Amino acid sequence: MKTSDFDYVLSPEHIAQEPVEPRDAARLLVLDRRTGSRLHRAFHNLPELLYPGDLLVANHSRVILARLAARKLPGGGKVELLLLEKLAELSWTALVGGRGLDAGKQVKLQNGVVATIESDLGGAQRLLAFNRPIEAELGLMGAVPLPPYIHTRLADPERYQTVYACEPGSAAAPTAGLHFTPRLIAELKAKGVRFAKLTLHIGLDTFTPVTEEDALQHNIHTEWCQLPKEVADLVNETHAKGGRVIAVGTTSVRTLESAAAGEPEGFVRPFEGRTGLFILPGYNFRVVDAMLTNFHLPRSTLLMLVSAFAGRELVLDTYRAAIAERYRFYSFGDAMFIV
Repeated sequence: MKTSDFDYVLSPEHIAQEPVEPRDAARLLVLDRRTGSRLHRAFHNLPELLYPGDLLVANHSRVILARLAARKLPGGGKVELLLLEKLAELSWTALVGGRGLDAGKQVKLQNGVVATIESDLGGAQRLLAFNRPIEAELGLMGAVPLPPYIHTRLADPERYQTVYACEPGSAAAPTAGLHFTPRLIAELKAKGVRFAKLTLHIGLDTFTPVTEEDALQHNIHTEWCQLPKEVADLVNETHAKGGRVIAVGTTSVRTLESAAAGEPEGFVRPFEGRTGLFILPGYNFRVVDAMLTNFHLPRSTLLMLVSAFAGRELVLDTYRAAIAERYRFYSFGDAMFIV
């Protein structure tokens, strides 16, 4: 399976630099993976596309202010840190930008916080040890970790959070959920659509392109996720009653499918821990019936996951159609509903 099979050409003007207002004014491309038919809607039309008894499952992980400016010790050269995951009270993995940042080197942040590089984890990733807990200070020191393809300053940092985000821990937003508003969620619930939440803290793989020629050789990084018992029960009840389980975003897909391993078709168990699930074409989806998702980067594991769900050729043809229709791509872009 060649990584180049998941490539496409996108001009920079198609990359959304700012979120639309209101959130649910984003466009929604509805793709029927069985017939190949496509409809063009707005995200606020979602209630028209769902049925009573459907279950939306969304990731309520919250993005931390993970981008930090620092200076080398000694010397004072500029360094940028992007926190990825907290491993212990003082220990974090991070991407570091700067030269000569080998094991044993130190950098100084604001407020006297010092980080020591414990080990080189490959590429730009390092294991850091801070001289004191930093989570409570990120609001003063940190900035929103916007993806590198977004060049416009974000006026309101909350626009890179879902309206239901409450569990801090992600280095990037679960972007399919950015389109929901409290009013839209209330409208869906009034129709009989249920709304459940799980957690997956988004980490390094969001920032790591697939560079191997053979996609199967890509070493996907693990991420911590949790599917609580009450949500697992809702998933199982939904399928038992003939309803659809609709994943809001690829992170929800990854969590739900990880929790379905070893269970009867269509059912899940409560799950907590790290998942290394790598979904490629040929994967048999066990529990996800439909998916809300944004448009993803070429050669990315996320595009591979969507291609596994709807078929590579159909997905790439739909991406070409979306480009022709001037849909907005990536984190602040428009959405797809794949049924």
